[in-house]
Amino acid sequence: MTVPAKPWPYPRWIAHRGAGRLAPENTLAAFRLGAAHGYRMYECDAKLSADAVVFLLHDTTLERTTNGTGMAGEQDWSALSQLDAGGWHSRAFAGEPLATLDAVARHCQAQGHWLNIEIKPTPGTELATGRAVASAADRLWQDDAARTPLLTSFQPDALRGALETAPHLPRGLLLDTLWNGWMDTAQSLGCAALVCNHALWDATTVAQARGAGLRTLAYTVNDEWAAQRLFDLGLDGIITDRIDLFSPDR
Repeated sequence: MTVPAKPWPYPRWIAHRGAGRLAPENTLAAFRLGAAHGYRMYECDAKLSADAVVFLLHDTTLERTTNGTGMAGEQDWSALSQLDAGGWHSRAFAGEPLATLDAVARHCQAQGHWLNIEIKPTPGTELATGRAVASAADRLWQDDAARTPLLTSFQPDALRGALETAPHLPRGLLLDTLWNGWMDTAQSLGCAALVCNHALWDATTVAQARGAGLRTLAYTVNDEWAAQRLFDLGLDGIITDRIDLFSPDR
């Protein structure tokens, strides 16, 4: 028996980390550039500082995308907020700071846009980070229920923390491989969506997801042929770096 899918208000096209590779990832500059290209939904990565501030960063360490060093989750926000998170990308973005989830929420709400928050815990903090991100999202979007963010993670414990804290916020399980028990895990966590490496989607996996009432999203789709294949499969969401290639209105 097919399970009915939950309501799905989100745009199909989602700008990866704000603006793909055109701006320093996970910064407000990236979100502004994504908006300038017509995007109305963005993906970002959220983790916890040592003093429990939810901020945006993909990596566990700071070296790749800031002028800082060491484990990001072991530092207080007062130190993290002073880092340059733009100079690594290009001179034009030098001095761009790390962004808090609070700041990104204000930006999205001012624009009337949507957000996919990937919970990206420092290893060992999966449950705590899931709880903190869900609590922050619940607070930040309490007056904007029409644009409730989608919470996703590769880490089931992070999604479990989100479920415990704000069960009404939609969740999605991220998958890079179809590991044993992935469908049971998604269902036990009350997920609304599966967000898979685009190569994992075919007619069989789409049918499995739809039969379980799950929406279907793919990352990171940067080629026309891949996008067309996913369109033909009828996917609900496509996450891309190529905001300069794909029109979000297509």
